[in-house]
Amino acid sequence: MITYKEQRVGVFIDVQNMYYSAKNLYNAKVNFGNILETAVGERKLIRSSAYVVRTKTGEEKVFFEALEKLGLEIREKELMIYGGTKKADWDVGICIDTISMADRLDVIVLASGDGDFVPLMQYLKMNKGCRVEVMAFRETTSSKLIETVDDFVDLSQEKRKYLISSRVKRTIS
Repeated sequence: MITYKEQRVGVFIDVQNMYYSAKNLYNAKVNFGNILETAVGERKLIRSSAYVVRTKTGEEKVFFEALEKLGLEIREKELMIYGGTKKADWDVGICIDTISMADRLDVIVLASGDGDFVPLMQYLKMNKGCRVEVMAFRETTSSKLIETVDDFVDLSQEKRKYLISSRVKRTIS
């Protein structure tokens, strides 16, 4: 990976994608602090955003506050329910934000394995001249997305660094 201390970096985290990947693959939670630290490295952080979904119960408030303490700007969207189907998609919002910031960034780091972002990464790379990087769990990352970006960090290669194990209650039999 080619990095320079003078590179201006924007980090955009698709929290739902990361959360469900870690939960389904490893029954664990994501260490967003370590993801942010690795994404930036020795470079200059210009913007870091976490795209989250808010429920009517508000039970996620403590989690959102923890993300803010890490230095992440919280971008919230309310969970929508249509006839029993839950919908909370941040793809368009992430696209708009990265494109809006592209002229002020040298590097855009996306924490998501969602293949829907392939055209965005291609656009940012070819039309905006940005270096594009993805951080995600390989098992749940689009192969096309990996092929498209300048660098891919497979979080599965360092589980201890990027995962927080869930506490499993043991029962005595």
